[in-house]
Amino acid sequence: MSKISTGIDIGTYQVKVVVSKQNDDSSKLPQIIGVGYAESKGLRHGYIINQTDAIRSIRKAVKQAEKASGIKIERAYISIGGIGLSSHISTGSIIISRADNEITELDIEKVQKESQENIPKNISQNRRIIHSIPIEYKIDGKSILGKDPIGLKGINLEVKMLYVTCLIHHLQETIQTVENSGIEIADVMASPLAAGLVTLSKTEKIAGCVLVNIGSETVSLVVYEDDIPISLEVFSVGSNDITNDIALGLKISLDEAENIKKTQEDNISKSEIPKKKLQEIISSRFSDIFDLIDAHLKKIGKSGMLPAGIIITGGGSGIININEIAKSSLKLPSKVFQMDQVDKKQQGSLQNQNFRFKDSTWSVAYGLCMFGFYADDNGIIRSNYAKRFFKSIFRGISNWFKKFLP
Repeated sequence: MSKISTGIDIGTYQVKVVVSKQNDDSSKLPQIIGVGYAESKGLRHGYIINQTDAIRSIRKAVKQAEKASGIKIERAYISIGGIGLSSHISTGSIIISRADNEITELDIEKVQKESQENIPKNISQNRRIIHSIPIEYKIDGKSILGKDPIGLKGINLEVKMLYVTCLIHHLQETIQTVENSGIEIADVMASPLAAGLVTLSKTEKIAGCVLVNIGSETVSLVVYEDDIPISLEVFSVGSNDITNDIALGLKISLDEAENIKKTQEDNISKSEIPKKKLQEIISSRFSDIFDLIDAHLKKIGKSGMLPAGIIITGGGSGIININEIAKSSLKLPSKVFQMDQVDKKQQGSLQNQNFRFKDSTWSVAYGLCMFGFYADDNGIIRSNYAKRFFKSIFRGISNWFKKFLP
């Protein structure tokens, strides 16, 4: 019996909806049976600034996906992104409670609660925790193999946790907008983590890598090591800034600059635009973006230390020479993720054979579908939203992340 999952990615540039089906054979990627998209209106840097416009965009994208899939969409997994997202690492330590020193589920809950309480108030103020991810456990000062210390023995239990947080008003506005669009929220996931479920292989996540999504107004990154996300950050810069730089540098309109950015080689050969100057403009802005990324990697002690390198995705990833600029700036292996890799792994199983992912901007919406198939039942959003409270999820994220393909 097949299961249906819907993901809605509310981006600054577009709202994307993917409807997918998971059959009994869970070893294969979920089949995409319908998609829809619409221009995002009423958003800025990932924030909803005009709810009415945003609702229209969501409804338009949903209607397209319903028509393509033949399924009425009433419930969906949604992304939360934008510059309101951030992450913080905190630690906790407790004395193991049982007389025989065996670690129980209660000890895990206590040490994680201690870790959360140790988050500085100036960091947690006006924010909600949307993901709580165990990075490392220690027993009597020694790191343990595996992710679950239950059943082991010791005196002192420590944990290092990654907390992904979001500004409260941003979260509430997003939830309210989706609800007012007529969609029940099944759960919420940070956009960079959702994209990671599709774009990264298990080998890359184990070795260590940084996934960078270059959107129109934001650049997000999530760092993986030992198959676990260990850091997440969002910067308020994006590919629109490159468009603005081209317009100013070449003294042309924004529309012309956007067209040149998207189809550089064709436009350069057919115009009098100096190729060298255009490349200098683009390289300069990308260098600034990768400098921000490298500064973050230095902050967490991972600059030049990620063997699987940088994987670039998002609407800005298709700009020429981005690979070389990334390698030069970060001193890491670099590649641009191509969404047709997902199409190939579907092995022609799409019911809608006319549909193929055109670019990696679909990775978040499709990742939300995958999340929907494998997520813990104890989700963070329920139907009674009166208080709009967020509960932490993913205490076991390190376990179920391993279930995902590729």
